[in-house]
Amino acid sequence: MQNKITVGIIREGRVPHDFRTPFTPDQIAQLNIEFPAHKFVVQHSPFRCYSDNEYLSKGVEVCNDMSHCDILFGIKEVPVDELIADKTYFFFSHTIKKQEHNRKLLQTILKKNIRLIDYECLTKATGERLIGFGRYAGIVGTYNSFLAYGKKYGLFDMKPAIECKTYQNLIKEIKPIKLPPIKILFTGNGRVSHGALEILRLLKIKSCTPDEIRTKKFNEPVYAQLMEENYNEHKNGRNWEMLHFYKNPSQYVSTMNQFISSCVIFIHCAFWHREAPVFFTNETYLNPEFTIKVIGDISCDLHGPIPSTLRSSTNEDPVYGYDAGTQKETNPYLKNTVDVMAVDNLPCALPRDTSNDFGIDLSQKVVPALLSGVEDDMIDRATITKGGRLTMPFEYLSDFVQ
Repeated sequence: MQNKITVGIIREGRVPHDFRTPFTPDQIAQLNIEFPAHKFVVQHSPFRCYSDNEYLSKGVEVCNDMSHCDILFGIKEVPVDELIADKTYFFFSHTIKKQEHNRKLLQTILKKNIRLIDYECLTKATGERLIGFGRYAGIVGTYNSFLAYGKKYGLFDMKPAIECKTYQNLIKEIKPIKLPPIKILFTGNGRVSHGALEILRLLKIKSCTPDEIRTKKFNEPVYAQLMEENYNEHKNGRNWEMLHFYKNPSQYVSTMNQFISSCVIFIHCAFWHREAPVFFTNETYLNPEFTIKVIGDISCDLHGPIPSTLRSSTNEDPVYGYDAGTQKETNPYLKNTVDVMAVDNLPCALPRDTSNDFGIDLSQKVVPALLSGVEDDMIDRATITKGGRLTMPFEYLSDFVQ
């Protein structure tokens, strides 16, 4: 018979605090019913989007000390001084790309014999991710991009998404706006871009092809969705093959310049590889034909494909300006600058909605496998450390943690 497992939901220790939670009060209550042989508890938090009392009202135990828990669920990186030795942790560690700022975190996890399971690595056997906040990143980032456009041209005034509190309030805020016949580009075809599409469709903006947005005139607002093959080509003219591009991004050049004179808003939702060509250079912005005035860099790759993304912005103050002449940041909404929306934690603007959807996925796709009592391939694939060592798929991090 399987031993009783105590699962704890930890408070977010990073500053500024993240308001999200892996599970809502209703979800924890339901999990305690579905898995009576085990127990789910919540750590006290003064800033979580659901109060302690909301968990208590559902019969969920709230406590400060989590040392009695076997498995701990969080959202963002856990501060190293809050890590408890010999436990299993679930959170977004941001270590698998050798992010320098989290080197000490991974070193401490190994030293403390912690099993780290990273949400980003929870995938199907095909490699498709199972868990994430991408949809809401797309929703909030696209909303804030229109906020920037409205303020820049004095057409409408929307409050930042974080002040909307919920997705329904955000819809009420953006739905009444009327757009002139502008052209909008966005990249990507994953969860983030699907979230962006929700907002574009909510506004009843007509879609068109990449060729049409370059060559045709419209008397209504339109958007085009760009895939990698629409803005990259092989240096030697090789026929497009997606797999070859993913494996050899340095062999390609950007063709994004073909779109610079046709669009006003550019929303970046796609994954960008560090060896792939950049979308624009600063010289692109100085081209008299460059018409893009608002860039929603939802992917927020610093020192990446978009030179105007100088820094991450915040949900409270999501937009800043960029002067291509000086290559420096300015106040937003000036006449001759490009406005940049580059928030790096967009889903946190709607913490209750994002927590609810995230908790549904965890409850349905992860918890049953976790508590089944047998080894599970999905859980194993997402395990970065175990027994004080890096697991085989993540041994490439060895030099990073030495």
